[in-house]
Amino acid sequence: MNFSVTPLVASALAAAIPLVIAALGELVTERSGVLNLGLEGLMLMGALASFVAVAHGGGLAVSLLCGVLAGVAGALVFAVIAITLQGNQVATGLSLTILGTGVSAFAGRQYVGFRAPTAFSDWPIPVLGKLPIVGPFFSMNALGYFAVVALFLISAFLYRTRSGLELRSVGESPSVARSLGLHVTRTRYLATLFGGGMAGLAGCYYAVAQFKMWQDGLTSGNGWIALALVVFASWRPPRVALGALLFGGVSALGLWLQTVGIPVSTFALASLPYLATVVVLVTISADQQALRRYAPASLGKPFFDGD
Repeated sequence: MNFSVTPLVASALAAAIPLVIAALGELVTERSGVLNLGLEGLMLMGALASFVAVAHGGGLAVSLLCGVLAGVAGALVFAVIAITLQGNQVATGLSLTILGTGVSAFAGRQYVGFRAPTAFSDWPIPVLGKLPIVGPFFSMNALGYFAVVALFLISAFLYRTRSGLELRSVGESPSVARSLGLHVTRTRYLATLFGGGMAGLAGCYYAVAQFKMWQDGLTSGNGWIALALVVFASWRPPRVALGALLFGGVSALGLWLQTVGIPVSTFALASLPYLATVVVLVTISADQQALRRYAPASLGKPFFDGD
């Protein structure tokens, strides 16, 4: 039996990339005090929009643009209801997931089973891409490299720039931020739209980079895992990558066990990522002091400043 772990690392990385992209966008949104539970719906809308674009002759750049715009459009609907109209953020986010799931299933029924005529391919870095174990980190596609760059840029933005400080201030205490002259509503809108665009981009990854085809429920509930990742990471970008690799490894483990000749129930394999999510969330929730220390103080709380 071949027990090389390089294929396991490659599969884990492939599963982790869209989680990193979506979770980073949600992290920025939540840092502004907005809780958007509609990631799954936004990812599905982005996946469908990007697939339709390539299916009708659009290039990869057009596909990316369509995926991002679909996510932004869905996030805009959420923002109007949850921020401007001060609707319940939890209910609005859940409704967005239901909407995105239904719209993608209805509008995408004619594309079920179709393969994408063009798709993202890997860009291996010479020599480094052939290294054992770590080679897959140097053999990613464009969206994989983008996820790495986005991780560093968002970390720098949040902790090294004035705008990042303002965003975190809005998330901690919008009333104090408003008294200091900050535009709370505008900041929350921009953060929410950014999170929606990243979710749409993650959906594009599933449709045009990983599976390269369309099917109902293409994201397989990974939007919920991305939400859990934000909590797992304690709202800190570097830990998002670690958590995504952990969940990606759990997702890839079953397939790897089968390839090396160890029989595992397919039902057990399908449940592993979600079981891991539940275990992680229960473990994290046990330390309420840590949650309160790192979570934005105004997360999920409506605030209207008249902007």
